[in-house]
Amino acid sequence: MSTPTILERIVAHKRGEVAERRELRPLKFLETSLYNQAQPLSLRHYLQRPGSSGLIAEFKRKSPSQGWINRYAPVERTTLGYMQAGAAGLSILTDGEFFGGSNEDLTTARRFNFCPILRKDFVVDEYQIHEARSVGADVVLLIAAVLAPAEILTLGRLAKSLGLEVLLEVHDGDELARSLHPDAVDLVGVNNRNLHDFTLNLDTSLSLAEAIPAGFVKVSESGISQAKSIVQLRGAGYQGFLLGETFMRHSRPERACAALVQELAALAGAPAPAPVLV
Repeated sequence: MSTPTILERIVAHKRGEVAERRELRPLKFLETSLYNQAQPLSLRHYLQRPGSSGLIAEFKRKSPSQGWINRYAPVERTTLGYMQAGAAGLSILTDGEFFGGSNEDLTTARRFNFCPILRKDFVVDEYQIHEARSVGADVVLLIAAVLAPAEILTLGRLAKSLGLEVLLEVHDGDELARSLHPDAVDLVGVNNRNLHDFTLNLDTSLSLAEAIPAGFVKVSESGISQAKSIVQLRGAGYQGFLLGETFMRHSRPERACAALVQELAALAGAPAPAPVLV
């Protein structure tokens, strides 16, 4: 019997976790959240605004491949600093077992920020879509390596019926071809990290750029650490750039984000927004 991959272990644990959460917090309880009454923000819009940095700055304490990255960074200061530095959106890891996150991290970020927030987790059940809405997320992630095409369609349509946007994550052409549903997906994220062995290759985004239809906002995820890489990806048609470890390895992740925004502006020959750091 083969040893389960990291992704297989995460998904198996997530299914059990969701079953427990459904028992503790039934759907009727989630529906009472005040966030269900709020109008979600559009990540598509924020990424496409003139002058947008395109950065989706991620709050991630640890990962299965790196262990603890930044165990003690405060959610409030870090995420508010990301937004004030010029990030177009936030990504909050809410998986606890493998990434050290929680739903509380997202609700804290929601209280202090007025930019779109992606709930970064491993969605395997409709319950998690309702849960994302109830904790203040604007966007949910659906991972093609985890879900069957029919599941992506069902989960994506549910998310959109609740007012959420959907970021579909792929990491090869086969996943893209079988998983892209125009009425269930808003943004396509190409993960440069192979979720089975967690190796990184930025060429993954570059090779898939032309295969993504023009109607979808293209997002490159993982393995981005330099401004020149973002410039290259922009040239290939990407408008969103999700960075987590690049920022979180610093003691003040928000300052690393501000420095990258300033460098991007310099490369573009445009004035950079003045960061307001807390």
